[in-house]
Amino acid sequence: MTRTIPLLLAAAGLLGAAAAAAQAPSPAPVAASKAQPARRGFDVPPAGETRYVANEVVLDIPASVPTQSLDAIAARHTMTRVETNSFALMGRTLHRWRLDGGGSVASMIRALRGEAEIAGAQPNYVYRLQQEPPTAANPEQYASDKLKLAEAHRLATGSRILVAVIDSGVDSSHPDLAGAVAANFDAATDAASPHPHGTAMAGAIAAHRTVLGVAPRVGLLTVRAFGEGTGSAEGTTFNIIKGLDWAAAQGARIVNMSFAGPPDPRLHDALARAARKGMVLVATAGNAGAKSPPLYPAADPSVIAVTATDPDDALFTGAIRGDHIAVAAPGVDVLVPAPDAAYQLTTGTSVAAAEVSGVVALLMERNPALRPADVRAILMRTAKDLGPKGHDRNFGAGLVDAFRAVSAARPRN
Repeated sequence: MTRTIPLLLAAAGLLGAAAAAAQAPSPAPVAASKAQPARRGFDVPPAGETRYVANEVVLDIPASVPTQSLDAIAARHTMTRVETNSFALMGRTLHRWRLDGGGSVASMIRALRGEAEIAGAQPNYVYRLQQEPPTAANPEQYASDKLKLAEAHRLATGSRILVAVIDSGVDSSHPDLAGAVAANFDAATDAASPHPHGTAMAGAIAAHRTVLGVAPRVGLLTVRAFGEGTGSAEGTTFNIIKGLDWAAAQGARIVNMSFAGPPDPRLHDALARAARKGMVLVATAGNAGAKSPPLYPAADPSVIAVTATDPDDALFTGAIRGDHIAVAAPGVDVLVPAPDAAYQLTTGTSVAAAEVSGVVALLMERNPALRPADVRAILMRTAKDLGPKGHDRNFGAGLVDAFRAVSAARPRN
C-alpha cells in the first residue's frame, strides 16, 4: 500500500535571546507607598524577554496557606486563581494565576514580594517545539545506518524501559506505534488533536513497522504539554512541570524534551530533582541558528543537549552552537510517522534529541544501574568525533554511535 508523506510540519520555534538585566517596571496594579524589598524566589523576566504568557504568573505558595488567604491575596491584586498543583518531584505546590487588573507580569511579581504567605513568583514561560519544514524528499532511512542500530539491536532494543515524551499530542493508533504507548497524560487543557511533532518524536524513539525506531521495544509515557499556539504548538512552565512530575511518578527512566525556550527558575529546580532521582534528561539544542545564545532546557546542566547532522555528517545549518552541546545525531530529512497512519520527513534538532533518548533506552536495558552522569559519559566517550578534534561548540563530542555506546554500557562482573 502506498503511503503519502505530508509536508505540513510544525513551524520552527525560532526564539530570541534573553538579556541579563531586570525589566523596567511598569505601573503595578496595586498601589504601594514604597517599593517592596527584594526577596529571593521572585524572578522578574529579564529586560527584552517576551516568551511568557502576558497575563499569568506562576506562584510558589506552601500548601498550608488556607484558601481564604489565597482568595484575599488574589482580590488585593485583582487576580483570578486558575490552577493549583502539588508536585511530588519538587516537594512544592505551584499556582497559576491570571492578572485581571492590567499592568505587567514584572510589576505584579514585584508587588507580590510584600505578601508574606507567597514564597516566590515568576512568569509562566512559553516554549516551542523545534521542527523545520522538510527539504529534499529522500525517504531512505539513513539515520539507522549512521547510528549503527542493526548492530546495537543485537544487544538491546529498549525492552522494559519507560521513556517519557513531553511534547504535543501523539497519535498512539499509528501502526508504527502499536502497543508502544504505555500511558498518556494531558497536561495541556485545550482539546488539540494528535500533532505531527509529537507523533514524529514518539516514532523516532519507538517505531517498529515501516520505520525503524531507535528503541523499538520501549514503553512510551506520552505527555501532551503543548497545545496549539500562534503558528506552532506551545507549552508553558506550568504544563511542562506537570508533565515532568507525572512522568517521575510513573517511573520514567528517560525524558525527551524536543522543545526550547528561555531560562526558567522553577523548571530548573524540577529538572535538577529529576536528575537526582536518576532520570536521564535529553533535550534539543534548538533551531535558532549559530548566532542564538543557548536555549533551555538543553543548556541546563542536568540535561544532555543534542544537535543535528545531515546525511554527510555536516551540521544542520539551523542548529544552535555552544559549549553545552553534548552529542549529535541525524536530524535532516529523517523519515518518521505522522498522524492518521501517514509518514513525514522531519528536520531539526528535535528528532536528533529523540534518537538520543532512544539510544539511552538501549543503554538502560543493557545496564539498569547507570546514573545520568554515567550515561552522558558513555555517549560522549563512544561518539564519532566530527569537526575540530575533541569536544567542540558545533558537534559536542560528535555523532552518537549506538553500538559502541551499548557495548560500553555492559555491567561489570
